[in-house]
Amino acid sequence: MTVNKIISKISVTLILALISFTSELKSQELKSPDGKLILNLELDSKGTPKYALSYKGKSVIESSDLGLQIKNQPSMIEGFEIEETEKNQVDESWNPVWGKQKTVRNHYRELKIKLVQPEHQNRYIYLRFRLFNDGLAFRYEFPKQNTLNYFVIEEEITEFSLAGDHKIFWIPGDYDTHEYSYTTSKISEIPEKMDGATVNINAQTPIENLAIQTPSMMKTDDGLYINIHEAALTNYAAMDLNVDPDNFVFSAHLAPDAVGNKGYMQTNTTTPWRTIIVSDDATDVLASNMIINLNEPTEYEHTSWITPMKYIGVWWEYFVEGKSTWAYGTETNVKLDQDFNKLTPSGRHGANTAHIKEYVDFAAKHGMDAVLVEGWNIGWEDWIGNWKENVFDFTTPYPDFDVKEVNDYAHSKGVKIMMHHETSASATNYERRLDRAFEFMKEYGYNSVKTGYVGQIIPRGEHHKGQWMVNHFIHVAKRAADYEIMINSHEAVRPTGLHRTYPNWLAQESARGTEFEAMGGLAPEHASILAFTRLIGGPMDYTPGIFQTDLSYYGDNQQRVNTTLVKQLSYYVTMYSPLQMAADLPDNYERFPDAFQFIKDVAVDWDNSWYLEAEPGDYVTIARKAKNKYEWFVGSMTDENEREATIDFSFLPEGENFVATIYADAKDASWDQNPQNYTIETVLISSETILDKFIARGGGLAISIKKATENDFNELDIIK
Repeated sequence: MTVNKIISKISVTLILALISFTSELKSQELKSPDGKLILNLELDSKGTPKYALSYKGKSVIESSDLGLQIKNQPSMIEGFEIEETEKNQVDESWNPVWGKQKTVRNHYRELKIKLVQPEHQNRYIYLRFRLFNDGLAFRYEFPKQNTLNYFVIEEEITEFSLAGDHKIFWIPGDYDTHEYSYTTSKISEIPEKMDGATVNINAQTPIENLAIQTPSMMKTDDGLYINIHEAALTNYAAMDLNVDPDNFVFSAHLAPDAVGNKGYMQTNTTTPWRTIIVSDDATDVLASNMIINLNEPTEYEHTSWITPMKYIGVWWEYFVEGKSTWAYGTETNVKLDQDFNKLTPSGRHGANTAHIKEYVDFAAKHGMDAVLVEGWNIGWEDWIGNWKENVFDFTTPYPDFDVKEVNDYAHSKGVKIMMHHETSASATNYERRLDRAFEFMKEYGYNSVKTGYVGQIIPRGEHHKGQWMVNHFIHVAKRAADYEIMINSHEAVRPTGLHRTYPNWLAQESARGTEFEAMGGLAPEHASILAFTRLIGGPMDYTPGIFQTDLSYYGDNQQRVNTTLVKQLSYYVTMYSPLQMAADLPDNYERFPDAFQFIKDVAVDWDNSWYLEAEPGDYVTIARKAKNKYEWFVGSMTDENEREATIDFSFLPEGENFVATIYADAKDASWDQNPQNYTIETVLISSETILDKFIARGGGLAISIKKATENDFNELDIIK
């Protein structure tokens, strides 16, 4: 062989290697630890990054664009080259302060890609992908660099191109509220159903173009379950999804601020994670820890003051009885600085000293941790609908509420008083008064507060889901931690797993909760959809436990809570929260003491959870073990159809026997007929027991389990 031929052969080899290397840089593949999920990332001919996701060979997300539109600067959409790639694998475990399980495994493979835009002075960003066994997460990262410092986001271009016209559970896109009822349809049917889905809600701002909210839950014709949401939402606007119903494509739609911008960014920074949970088993979606794993660990040095709890409160009576109100006076034009002692008493003010003491007595008698008091402070006469900035001061009680007397009385009974801060959506007013409000709480021994944001946001033009308010909610949680105060936020942006980072942010509402049972009602399927949507991001203060479900019991109220009594019991297990309210009136619990026993017994913090059976919109069955106790609880709920739940007790320790107290719907019960008819049965079970149990239409099942004693063997039947 001649020298020229040798050189030629070497040249061809180098060229082929260069082509292979260049091709490798333009296309990347990542597999989940179990190999079932595969991510593909490539640059198209315009230098636009595109990703695709498959599960067990089935397409989940088809080729979809990634990028951001930047204001007054070149976009971060095309013209990219892949300069570097880095792969990593993590398999670790960590212990949350509280949660659905004592130990959480965090197991994923990661791909980090450096994308450079040569035409724009080599400006660059990173794309970081994490592929778990149950889904994909990715985000944009903006390192500090000479060519990128401050920038404004006009829109995020992230796409989710779905592989078909899937069944979807959705609520309309909105910048200010999550309190819609869910609609079930095909993706292609969203346009025709949107008008009926966008009902009137206080302080709503529906998105003008066709959009839905996340978490978005879908089921494919071939049996895949897909959930799209986000994790670690900080310093960024919340994401809704634009809908292309003809091509089954969703794309990010961020909430704007008062001048229409979507986000103000400064490097070094990142976006929230975009999350796609995938499985062919619906219980895997409920069991997923992907979203909480994507959040940063807490930096709190001490967390012993953060304590999950059960509470009751002066709340439900405002909705159903008509005998009491939040407001002390009859006036409707009131200023914060006027003399509230001169108000004309209505005689119906619920948060008065004597009445709160009655609730404290009930809480002490039945082992409840706290009593929520709504309407204790001045301002309720003129608080909603007027877009006023200074409505509440969070430190001045009405004349008939003696803060010291109530707190001394409660503390003498071993009960905490839970503060209520309704801000009327005036976040500016709340931030100005926040430290004084928390100092006031510490002075009187309050350790938890329910915050509310009913109304249009002030600063005017901002939205509940915009970047400014996202930062406000986090600021409140962080500032509360400085005072060792726990937060339960209502009307806040929906959760994205931040309770890992801020564990004193125990719960949120951020959905259509129980209060709507008194204002139009909730469909029997509603809670079984929430389990796959709202609760994917974090715990919900759903305010369960309503025993008197026919509200005509109170007089003129013709509303109905569309569940059986036993379904309300099941919520304490199926609708997860470390903060659970026994929301009904004390008198109703006294009428059904044997059923109330389950609420008294059920835990609010857990060692482990098992997801036994589930189908979004139809039914959910979950078992949990109480934290640091040898006790287990099971909850099962169904939609408008009766069914037979199958409870496999193999989660129990082997070789032991247990006493199961079973709270079940009676055969003649349903959400609309005889909802208060139930049975209670006590039997012996073991890990080998499989129980089939009837659940009524709109009904539920609740089971408490304890270790059996010798006497139990003599008195109880054994279920094999």
